Amino acid sequence: MRTLRRAEDRVKPGKGFGTHGHRDMEIPSYVLEGELGHRDSMGNGSTIRPGELQRMSAGTGVTHSEMNPSPEKPVHFLQIWILPSERGIRPGYEQRAFPEADRRGRLQWLASSDGREGSISLHQDAAMRGAILAPGDRVRHEIPPGRVAWVQVARGEVSVNGHRLRAGDGLAAVDEAGLEISGGGSGDADVLVFDLAA
Repeated sequence: MRTLRRAEDRVKPGKGFGTHGHRDMEIPSYVLEGELGHRDSMGNGSTIRPGELQRMSAGTGVTHSEMNPSPEKPVHFLQIWILPSERGIRPGYEQRAFPEADRRGRLQWLASSDGREGSISLHQDAAMRGAILAPGDRVRHEIPPGRVAWVQVARGEVSVNGHRLRAGDGLAAVDEAGLEISGGGSGDADVLVFDLAA
């Protein structure tokens, strides 16, 4: 399985992570609540909001900082680290909005190796899909032979192949033909599915 790590952070108003470096890593960031300010040594300066995905390719080396620009609201976000398919690539940056209406009740491509269907590109044989599911909504993710999947519940509650998961939970699917994901609980669920080479 390709190396994938994730972190979930909540940052207080006006706080954040000062300038620090990364190398040879694909780093998607996904904001759930609030806003995340980003600055890097490539000259990028941006604000990531809910429904947006940012990908920073660290490659030969990049420094960046992440701050909560709000004086009163916290920011809640997920950050994922994926090893690239080759070391020493040129650092890069991409950010795109994925409207909630396009993810409601369906799995939308958010990131992929080939940028399919308007998704952000990754330097790895990996993909990331996302869906907003109301209670009772159902989606299916097919897992081709030789691949595995990781499900991350960002918000709400879902059932995945009969396993009940809540916000913050993850599930690895190995030797499965597919994932049946249904919304549960009393409100919307925000779920991410990662498709990876075994």
